[in-house]
Amino acid sequence: MNLPNKLTISRFILAGLFLWAMFARWSFNDTLALLLFFSASFTDFLDGRIARKRRAITTFGILMDPVADKILICTAFIALAGRARVHPGSPVVVEAWMAVVVVARELVITGLRLLAASKSVVLAAEGYGKHKTTAQVIAVTALLVMEAQNEWAPWIQALFSPWIATFALLALWVALALTVVSGILYMWHNRQLYMHDV
Repeated sequence: MNLPNKLTISRFILAGLFLWAMFARWSFNDTLALLLFFSASFTDFLDGRIARKRRAITTFGILMDPVADKILICTAFIALAGRARVHPGSPVVVEAWMAVVVVARELVITGLRLLAASKSVVLAAEGYGKHKTTAQVIAVTALLVMEAQNEWAPWIQALFSPWIATFALLALWVALALTVVSGILYMWHNRQLYMHDV
């Protein structure tokens, strides 16, 4: 197994550890969740870059890399939405419907790709989809910083407190908008795959 594929597999593992850290209750668990999410997101950047540089692109990587991304992002949004119920007073502003929007978009696009595969068509990722993923990672990271900063030294908290809540809320809404728009555009651009089947 090559390095990019190992990084892809590690993202599945990191997503599970991240979920555990989000609901664990001990000192610095929120900081650990932030570090795990950041590490998992970084493996997404690394595996594609290494695969292209070493020409180590495999069928496994083509199929499983986007699945690992979707699992990580969906896990993060579901966990953030669940925090408000499990831990009242949590500063996170992710509502359940927001998580549903993210998960639904990913399921619809995955279904479209399965339909394309059944017709021997490979659908490549599009630019706005990558922007969507970047926006989601930024939003989740900012929300996790909001959670974790209470575990940090006062002088570090002072660096984030004045702006992080506003930035996280803005990043969240941008990510949601791109999630919806990118999904609609992807479905529209590939409508020839399903229009005569409906």
